[in-house]
Amino acid sequence: MTSRSLAGVLAAIAVALTGTRVSAIALPWFVYVSTGSAVYTGMVTFAEMAPYVLVKALAGPMLDRVGPRRVSWAADVVSAAAAGALVLLHALVALPPGALVALVAVIGAARGPGDLAKEIMIPEAAERGRVPLERATGLMGVTERLAQTAGPAAGGAIVLAVGPMASLGVSAGCFALGSLIVAWALPAGMGHRAPAASPAREGYWRRFGQGLTFLRGQPLLLALAVVVGVTNLLDAAFSQVLVTVWAKESGHGPGVVGLNSSVMGLTAVGGSLLAAALAHRMRRRPVFFVAFLLAGPPRFLALAAGLPVWAIVAVFAVSGFAGGFLNPILGAITYERVPRELLGRVGALGTSLAWAGIPLGGLLAGAAVSLAGLAPVLLACGTAYALVTSVTGLRREWREMDRLRGRPAAAPVPGGGTGTPAGGSHGPG
Repeated sequence: MTSRSLAGVLAAIAVALTGTRVSAIALPWFVYVSTGSAVYTGMVTFAEMAPYVLVKALAGPMLDRVGPRRVSWAADVVSAAAAGALVLLHALVALPPGALVALVAVIGAARGPGDLAKEIMIPEAAERGRVPLERATGLMGVTERLAQTAGPAAGGAIVLAVGPMASLGVSAGCFALGSLIVAWALPAGMGHRAPAASPAREGYWRRFGQGLTFLRGQPLLLALAVVVGVTNLLDAAFSQVLVTVWAKESGHGPGVVGLNSSVMGLTAVGGSLLAAALAHRMRRRPVFFVAFLLAGPPRFLALAAGLPVWAIVAVFAVSGFAGGFLNPILGAITYERVPRELLGRVGALGTSLAWAGIPLGGLLAGAAVSLAGLAPVLLACGTAYALVTSVTGLRREWREMDRLRGRPAAAPVPGGGTGTPAGGSHGPG
């Protein structure tokens, strides 16, 4: 039972992320090829990501009270139903733009709390399996990277073979499988730690405020969220619109998009494994900022320069390997500082702040490409990425990155208690 808990959480994360990555290839391609409009493509991705971020931000108190297992199962069921409805309505030639946007918004609203619920079950699953927390978070990072490898490859191949809607059908199947894994592999009470005393009966906004108060008292966590938020916005612009427009205008098509993403994901697995093995020896701050500098700007500049496919694939490979170091560092810092009693609330707020720019990424990129063209936008985004991931590292709060290494947080929780920490992650990349 104990080892099955960790394996079940990791498997649920894997299939959910695979489904998300498949749809991330299929949906923008379907919209752009159908309409020829980069602006509309950005609008559709905004319709998915805005509810994702908003609902995730507000879901923390519910996760802490209801329990992440229940939330994860329900989110996967809703996501599967909405993705399946997209495929069915398209097959029946009954998918008007309004219905497309509405169903995409439902998927986004479900994925936000669903993804967070899986992440915050990792510490308890590690305890049940008597697995060191560092190893469990390392395994989560590798699982995420493997899903980011398989998903784009499957999405690109299926789009080429039978069209984007078939890829969305695969996404629906992945979400359904995730709900089955959660129901079968995880014990019913997992993640539900409602205290016996009055805090379980506290109102929603009081519980929400406890998480906000804690986060405001953590300058390093706030700085991390802001930097990751800016880079996530740029990554979203890249993945949701810029790379799709590049694939269409260059004639390379979705197959090369899937190849690049898969190569990046595969090398990121290697980076994650190396980071997990050497985490106790690394100085976090230089590794973090050098990895960020290699993971982001080169991808934008390679597409803007019109490099041959083999060179672009090589750039994505280096970027992926460097990016593999990011989430283990982010997760370790957050786990050291956030008490478990606030796991859902602080995780929801911190992750939502880091992901707040993602809904705007595609929207702004679509408008910018329409006004200035693809190459200037790629150059501007790459330059902004480089500045954010180099200049901000000079601020004072970043010196705390190498403190509290390996020690769980024991900070007082507003309303009572202390505990072990929660995690966080870097978004699309």
